[in-house]
Amino acid sequence: MPPRPSLPVPLSKARARRLWLRAQRLDASEPFGAGPQAVRAAVEHLGYVQIDTINVVERCHHHILWNRIPAYRREDLRAAQSEEKSVFEYWTHALSYVPTRDLRFFLPAMRQHRATPAAWYSSVSRQDLRRVLALIETGGPLTIRDIEDDVLVEKDHAWASRKPSKRALQRAFYAGDLAISARTGMLKTYELFDRHFGWEARPRAASEREIGAYVLDRALRAQGIVSLDSICYLDAKRKPLVHALIEARVKRRALRPIAIEGLEKAAFWAEPEALDQSHEPLDERAQILSPFDPLVIQRARLEQFFGYGHRFEAYVPKEKRQLGYFALPVLVGDAVVAAIDVKADRTARRLLIQQWTWIGEDAARHKPAVDEALHRFADFQFRA
Repeated sequence: MPPRPSLPVPLSKARARRLWLRAQRLDASEPFGAGPQAVRAAVEHLGYVQIDTINVVERCHHHILWNRIPAYRREDLRAAQSEEKSVFEYWTHALSYVPTRDLRFFLPAMRQHRATPAAWYSSVSRQDLRRVLALIETGGPLTIRDIEDDVLVEKDHAWASRKPSKRALQRAFYAGDLAISARTGMLKTYELFDRHFGWEARPRAASEREIGAYVLDRALRAQGIVSLDSICYLDAKRKPLVHALIEARVKRRALRPIAIEGLEKAAFWAEPEALDQSHEPLDERAQILSPFDPLVIQRARLEQFFGYGHRFEAYVPKEKRQLGYFALPVLVGDAVVAAIDVKADRTARRLLIQQWTWIGEDAARHKPAVDEALHRFADFQFRA
């Protein structure tokens, strides 16, 4: 007899991992098809795809999409962002590609940025803002390289620019006055927000309760089994609202409490239909993941489920690194079996293995599968 709905459903860690991998669409070879429509479907399902500046191997937004779209080409993301406009850039827990269908859940944050900009933008005057907005309104989309009449200043941060206009563009972006209409590497093209989307009027901004329900639904879809920490990753202020929404759904049996083997003191939940999914084991296909992949980025959750604590060591002094500068976790079935520090040599068009660390007992038996995955990963790096 199944447990009563008020009692936690017991799950093994292996079952919990499979449910998370299925929710992440890492259990199938081509879950979204191909082309710009596949990019849209993947971003809508995952909820966001993180953007990062590090370019040791292909940038993480391309890498994350390739893991779920084997035929993925960079042009597909460009088309989704700039032509179909089915995805847009904004801040989640980091700068990310987000589904345009979800834009109304981000409008309150834009409004807040406009009313009280972060201290980083305190040097941007209203005159600075009006100037960059006027340039774009009259001259069309532009990049920071198109602004040639700035009086250069000394950098006050390693990631700053000597052009004051860059900070003005960023402030206008976070305030929702500008959209990033295109991206070439890390070079962003800015356009007036409403003109980019072709709107006469913006969608209705979501209420705080609607945003809470949105982040809960997004996590349930992409994580399968959720905790309060995994739903509100780097968003602690929203935890009380989300917890209240969880309790309401548990009462009406739309969510079930979960007790994961070895993690019984932690609170997890899942939708009943997720628990009804097949128990078939995963195949032994190896997958090279980005350190910013949604499966990896929440380090504590990854260690809870997989028993593997990933270290991102790009900012760690060389003598203190254990896995390497840009180690990539390697997934085989439902286990992380290795972390491989790699670098793309774009001139020679080859992948350089800087360091290879096996994870777990007998992990080396997976070397043929990992070698095959590395060949696929190398092909992806240098694909036109």
